Amino acid sequence: MEEEKQLLKKEFTLEGLDCAHCAMKIENGIASINGVSECNVNFATQTLILQLKEEERDSILAKAQKTISRLEPHVKLVEKGNKMTASTSHNHGNGHHHEKAHGTHSHSHDHGAENTKRLVGRLIAGTIVAVAGFFSPLTGIAEFSFFFVAYLIVGGDILYRAIKNILRGQVFDEHFLMAIATLGAFAIQEYPEGVAVMLFYQIGELFQGIAVNRSRKSITSLMDIRPDYANVKVGDRYKKISPEQVKIGDIIFVKPGEKIPLDGRVIEGSSSVDTSALTGESIPRDIEIGNEVLSGFINNHGVLTIEVTKDFGESTVTKILELVQNASNKKAPTENFITKFARYYTPVVVIIAALLAILPPLIISGATFSDWLYRALVFLVISCPCALVVSIPLGFFGGIGAASKKGILVKGSNYLEALNAVKYVVFDKTGTLTRGVFEVDSIHTASGFSEEEVLEYAAYAEMHSNHPIADSIRNAFPGKILEERISEYQEISGHGISVKLDDRVVLAGNQKLMVKENIDYVQNKEIGTVIYIAVNQEFIGSIVISDQIKDDAKKAIQLLKEQGIKKTVMLTGDAKKVGDKIGALLQIDEVHAELLPQNKVEEIEKLDERKQVKEKILFVGDGINDTPVLARADVGMAMGGLGADAAIEAADIVIMTDEPSKIATALSIAKRTRRIVWQNIIFALGIKAIFLLLGAFGIATMWEAVFSDVGVTVLAVLNAMRVLRVKGL
Repeated sequence: MEEEKQLLKKEFTLEGLDCAHCAMKIENGIASINGVSECNVNFATQTLILQLKEEERDSILAKAQKTISRLEPHVKLVEKGNKMTASTSHNHGNGHHHEKAHGTHSHSHDHGAENTKRLVGRLIAGTIVAVAGFFSPLTGIAEFSFFFVAYLIVGGDILYRAIKNILRGQVFDEHFLMAIATLGAFAIQEYPEGVAVMLFYQIGELFQGIAVNRSRKSITSLMDIRPDYANVKVGDRYKKISPEQVKIGDIIFVKPGEKIPLDGRVIEGSSSVDTSALTGESIPRDIEIGNEVLSGFINNHGVLTIEVTKDFGESTVTKILELVQNASNKKAPTENFITKFARYYTPVVVIIAALLAILPPLIISGATFSDWLYRALVFLVISCPCALVVSIPLGFFGGIGAASKKGILVKGSNYLEALNAVKYVVFDKTGTLTRGVFEVDSIHTASGFSEEEVLEYAAYAEMHSNHPIADSIRNAFPGKILEERISEYQEISGHGISVKLDDRVVLAGNQKLMVKENIDYVQNKEIGTVIYIAVNQEFIGSIVISDQIKDDAKKAIQLLKEQGIKKTVMLTGDAKKVGDKIGALLQIDEVHAELLPQNKVEEIEKLDERKQVKEKILFVGDGINDTPVLARADVGMAMGGLGADAAIEAADIVIMTDEPSKIATALSIAKRTRRIVWQNIIFALGIKAIFLLLGAFGIATMWEAVFSDVGVTVLAVLNAMRVLRVKGL
């Protein structure tokens, strides 16, 4: 505990962070500072999360600031507010951080829009100067001056960054490539081309900035589900305070049209609530006294009085926002590919370009140095890997965004990528494939008794029991239960209930109760929970209660088989006959029943040994007992609408709508994301290869080089944006 108290968790906004590659450089740079135990940079939300030793806080923050100025001088570090990991201040800290985070987000967006406007203004001004220079009759130094001014207006910042990076020993990055390619064009007196290269590079950057802001906005729009205030009962009146200050047990009041600020239970009023922000369900849910409600629901028409059951830091909205904010910290393997790629690619390209400029004039007779230098510079411009650096992370953001539109929360792009390798899908039964709600399935009567009579006797017998089975019987009984008709209520442990109704003795319970009381009964062999009823020692009938299968469970299994899943497996703690019945109804390949949580983990491990190395196992569950399995499976997926918090925490993917058919949707979004990301990689590298060859042989000029690069970047970005379209999935 001592250790934990000394660790401080700080959140910052990185204003002006506009490329995934820069985000990674900052993350690696700060992670290497002594005293930093954890460092995460989230490019999507421009957030830096640091875990550091409290006593070294100031020196570490100063070093972090220095590191950022060294790596990316244009990025500003802005603190979001304290969030201690020490348990003492956890709840307060949590809320505090969200309040701040909310404000900072909107600020950083204005900041992004501001930057975009400024860049557009500069590009227009620079273009006007360059065009004027192009049509003016100037020559020599005057012509050079004109174009150089235009060049500085358009790309001065790129030049400045490149020089700063070289001074810090950070040579090989895209700014360096652009600077030497454009200055080289000036060196060989191709002034218009030098300005044009920079202009198109900046247009590419502009598109990238706009695209990144759009994907950030789609993630940040989720932040709008965050409630801003709560009306809390203080004495006889209600006071408006921030949700962070509300305590468990407080009574809050929600008017029509307001967001429910915290998780709680309705103690007064009824209404219908819009749950679409959390679950993606379009049909409003009806809410009445006794129902649980989650923060982020919107109250449609009635007035609700709610008793708060969770702190703001633990409430659904906060949890979801944290999931989304941390989603892109976990980078998918294909995304890592790009950063590794840039690290090796740039030096190789620069060396080839240098050899291209120096060797041919020495070896080939009649080859002029200026001609080959020009080719080397064209080669450099074409080789800039902007398209890949931009479109791959964007593709994954798009995939995560598309999934969230469908009510599927993916906690990281690596999990989205992992879904492509899933060949085995393992299900928990209750709450995942079935509703986890018991209902009366059928009523069997002995001769001379009606179904209504059997149900009435059973409902009276179960009147005081709080067991789910008793609830389902009372719910099925249409009449009103009059308490005064009952006397001598007695629970017979492990057998059932005996009660006196008017002047008759009613027995309701399992087979053991009938045997114990020597009652001549008819055995009911249906699958489910059977309750036998006897009145005055005479058997009158039995009632079967069972868990209902979810409407789309059968379709879910079918869709998975169509998607090439090798095997579907169901693990359940329920009785074998119940498991087998549901397995047969849903056409599941393997069923293992009567399992404890640790047995479920063992079954997953057995499956793990049988599968091939690259194949992955997906486990879908919803209860606290599924937490160990969710953590053990390659990809864990939880039912989030009604699932246990522990399961939602342990899972990698959360299905907010509780529909099993969404598993297949998640798999198809993953496949589509991967397809689009690879299209971009192959397309970008293919075009580059063609133009690099043309440049080396002197066929492509600087203009084609620029168009190829900017063109590929823009097309790759547009292609990545396709991932967000989810119609028909």
